[in-house]
Amino acid sequence: MLNGFEIKDRVAPSVEGIKALTGLPTSIVCDVTGRMVGAEGLHPVNRSPVTACGNAVTVKVRSGDNLMIHLALRVLQPGDVLVVDAEGDLSRALFGEIMMSVAKSKGALAAVINGAIRDVDAFEEAKFPCWAKGVNLRGPYKEGPGSLNVPVTVGGMLINPGDIVLGDSDGVVAFSPKQALEIAKLGKEKVAQEQATLKSIQDGSYNDKWIDAVLKQKGC
Repeated sequence: MLNGFEIKDRVAPSVEGIKALTGLPTSIVCDVTGRMVGAEGLHPVNRSPVTACGNAVTVKVRSGDNLMIHLALRVLQPGDVLVVDAEGDLSRALFGEIMMSVAKSKGALAAVINGAIRDVDAFEEAKFPCWAKGVNLRGPYKEGPGSLNVPVTVGGMLINPGDIVLGDSDGVVAFSPKQALEIAKLGKEKVAQEQATLKSIQDGSYNDKWIDAVLKQKGC
């Protein structure tokens, strides 16, 4: 790191891992990984349902400054998800319609901003998924410092460059490519279980006796 700047090469995506996790609900994936995974306090800015699964390109910026995000736009490739750690600062928007348009033109799938964005309507019109901490019309500074393709923290969740980012209308989760296939396997099993439960509710065979078992265990 020199004068507060650190720039590293982007990490190649895990095509197999991304394919395995694509389409799984974030809530299901959170459940099968101990219910402690997921970014807190970030919400989709889009009004329509959103979903994305891709390769993390990470950026760490100083509060209120988006210089390094502009640099990150240069290296984005199809299938990438731009992940920005602005430490949750909401004093200035770091990402808006122009930057989103550049990201989309590069083939990026989505953006995850641990800070503020603006031009909310443009994200909906472009059908570009974006999860952010908040919204602010005030624009950013462009002086740095910051870092590109380094580990970042977004909503309390650690994301490394090259991690697989999965997002939908409920939120965002991220995993290393090494974990992806096993998590996908567990997730698909959980989806099947929940579908069976929903079917039992519809046909009147739903069984909630597990509640009694838990209460008995608790001494009730």
